[in-house]
Amino acid sequence: MSEFPRWKYALVALSMIFGIIYALPNAFVPLPAVQVTANRAGTTIDDALRQKVLAGLTKDRIPTDGVSVQGDHLLAEFPNADVQKNGADSIKAIVGDNYTVAFKLQSTVPHWLTAIGANAMPLGLDLQGGVHFLMQVDQSGVVDKLENSYADDIRTQLRAKGIRYESVSRSTVASQGIVVVVRSADDRSKASDIINGITTGDVAGVSDLVVTQGPATGDRYVLYATIKDTKLRDIALGAVKQNLGTLRNRINALGVSEPLIQQQGEDHIVVELAGVQDPTEAKKLIGATATLEYRAGIGYPGDPRAVQAAQTGSIPPDANLYYTPDSQGRQPVLVGKRPIVTGDELVDANSGIDQQNGTPSVNVTLNAAGAKKMQEFTNANVGKPMAVVLINTVYETKTVDGKEVRTPKTTWSVINDATIQSPFGKNFSTNGLGSTKEASELALLLKSGALAAPMDIVEEYVIGPSLGQQNIQKGFDSVVLGLALVLLAAAVYYKLFGLVADIALFFNLLILVAVMSMIGVTLTMPGIAGIVLTLGMSIDANVLICERVREELRNGSTPHAAIHAGYDKAWATILDANVTHLIAALALTSIGTGAIRGFGVTLGIGILTSMFTSVVMTHAITMLIHGRRKLKTLSV
Repeated sequence: MSEFPRWKYALVALSMIFGIIYALPNAFVPLPAVQVTANRAGTTIDDALRQKVLAGLTKDRIPTDGVSVQGDHLLAEFPNADVQKNGADSIKAIVGDNYTVAFKLQSTVPHWLTAIGANAMPLGLDLQGGVHFLMQVDQSGVVDKLENSYADDIRTQLRAKGIRYESVSRSTVASQGIVVVVRSADDRSKASDIINGITTGDVAGVSDLVVTQGPATGDRYVLYATIKDTKLRDIALGAVKQNLGTLRNRINALGVSEPLIQQQGEDHIVVELAGVQDPTEAKKLIGATATLEYRAGIGYPGDPRAVQAAQTGSIPPDANLYYTPDSQGRQPVLVGKRPIVTGDELVDANSGIDQQNGTPSVNVTLNAAGAKKMQEFTNANVGKPMAVVLINTVYETKTVDGKEVRTPKTTWSVINDATIQSPFGKNFSTNGLGSTKEASELALLLKSGALAAPMDIVEEYVIGPSLGQQNIQKGFDSVVLGLALVLLAAAVYYKLFGLVADIALFFNLLILVAVMSMIGVTLTMPGIAGIVLTLGMSIDANVLICERVREELRNGSTPHAAIHAGYDKAWATILDANVTHLIAALALTSIGTGAIRGFGVTLGIGILTSMFTSVVMTHAITMLIHGRRKLKTLSV
């Protein structure tokens, strides 16, 4: 007879119970639902809204499994995904712009399971359906903006020091950066010292620019100021990181549950929105690069100076020539070059109706830095105009030499140019917008933050909910088929020992699913492939053990000695094989992204669970069956 440690029996029993309980939530199928949340202060989620939504759905003849208020949101459940989409469209029309309406899969897991942290695995895009975007960050736009800022700083510093200059402008040659032309060699030397002291970094006195001397002809002495490589690298990394944060804010405003937003490579961002079936609204929001800038106005739309500048092309050096939107007759406007505050300094923005003139408006709240600058400017410029410039970037596709080339096109339009009636700072309104819808969309863009750099959607596809259901069914069928074939082969070939291995393999699947559910791993098709591969690999350990036991019996060992030697001698081989597999899984998880990462995560967890079930669990069950019996032979 052989003894087996009691603590190992207890460990195996606890692992079985853990696997059953924490894998159980995945057996409860979620219901298609639509979630309604308030997106503006003063709006409420209450029974009156529930009654209004329910009445509207009934009027539109859309069947529902229930409409209820759950805390700070309202939830409408539907029998299937097609009815869910119709219900969402109806609810959007019912509740209006004050609420965010989003698709959701409502969990049906019993409360007693969720109370102990047992939740179903979230489904990935390929299983739930949704939209996928691959976006490329145009970092040249950030460099352009920074060089323009440096050029403005250089002009200001040169004027402050009394240095005569002919021009300060950005060069069309990238390697030259900013070109400064002064009148004398002495002025060039002084200008070089001044530029070397200009910085936007955190370390005072450390310049971000490299200054080199250009040609000198007559009274034209040239300096080139280029941004340092280290600064450019920081800009590139910062642009992607800021865009990631901004996209998260914008997608949160959409109300999408469990979105995937991650960097891919150096300048690409992947966005996957599970449950979203119409990409138009999502693409319009996440791909937009609209922001506002408040600038000093130079005259009013259509005044003689602006008209003359538009006709002759002769624009004052301290001004830009922009136009009002088409809805306002597209009139020329001269505005100052330097912004007072930008969209980056906005804290909040809400659409509304201006109480004085009844036009759509956006109510803006600035942060402390922006409020201080706005207060200082308005204090000094009461009675003078201030322009609100809307900056928007879109991509145009052209065919060049038989290939499609996508180029960014940035437009500036003055949506408002009004006289400052009295000083203001933190809170104020911007009006002059064409419609309430335009005001609402602009407020949402501003509230979610400005993109550091324009982005181009280079890849887009939609996975419908029906295809997601097909993927789920195919994945389930593949797991069941793979498991059944492995169980049958083990039982036929290794008899009782094969049945023990089958029990362990079944619990391996349960424990694997339980661990993935507990830590919140998103289940995808590659993840299902990892599960199937894990099931196939985990039986290898039992094959090694059974063959070792057979070998010991052939060598004349007693049944108990054969069992003991079989597990001991097979362990080293099992450990070596699984460690190499685990290294590969860790590499896939740490280096890979998307589907590859999902496969690696599932494979890594599966390797750890299979080592436990294939060795410890089977050993415990085998000893429970044979440990206290006198054996003449073994069924192996």
